Amino acid sequence: MIALAFSALWFIRLYSKSIEPSSFRSFSVTGDGKAVAIPDIAEFTFSVLTEGGKNLGELQKENTQKANRAIGVLKGSGVADKDIKTAQYSVEPRYQYFDCSPRLSAGGKPCPPPEIVGYAIRQTVSVKLRDFEKIGTLLTEVVQSGANSVSQLSFNLDDPTAVQNQARAEAIRKAKDKAKAVAKAGGFRLGRLLSIEEGGGVPIFYKSFGVETLGAPAPVPAPSIEAGSQEVTVNVTLRYEIE
Repeated sequence: MIALAFSALWFIRLYSKSIEPSSFRSFSVTGDGKAVAIPDIAEFTFSVLTEGGKNLGELQKENTQKANRAIGVLKGSGVADKDIKTAQYSVEPRYQYFDCSPRLSAGGKPCPPPEIVGYAIRQTVSVKLRDFEKIGTLLTEVVQSGANSVSQLSFNLDDPTAVQNQARAEAIRKAKDKAKAVAKAGGFRLGRLLSIEEGGGVPIFYKSFGVETLGAPAPVPAPSIEAGSQEVTVNVTLRYEIE
């Protein structure tokens, strides 16, 4: 009977320990890992803004022609269809507002409401470039072909998995070494690994790009664009059971 009771208590303790590790004494350690990567894609957006009167059909036709010319420049330079995407298309009315303050102060007629005098159409296209040598030239040619603005030039990694794995492995190694050192200094044995929490990510580097120079009537030299490098950081927190 006594042996059976001890066996039952041991089984209950072992079972509760396996399903509720947080109820036991534990401690956490952190580690960070870094890996340097060279960006392999550049992304930017360009917009075509067309403003005019109430003939919406003509405005849409003009806007579409300008946008298609800019897209044609990109495709003619080898940019794949999958890397060109319409990010926004909007049609907004343009109003004429009346200044009725003198009339109101003189006790005249009520001010008429704003009147629609035309429309503004904006089409924004996002582009992903993989050949960095063409960036400066394409930014210039896109505006010269009809785009009103170019913005949000950024550099990133198309697939950051490999560099993240490298940073993560370093972070976990550092955290494990720290856990062993803490256990040795504290005079206790390192138990099971209870949980792993991860933070950090891949930063995106933006570069400013002015459209005023590109819009000059005379030919201008293409800007020199340098991608540089990115430092990917991963932070991990390991929680261990204290034995």
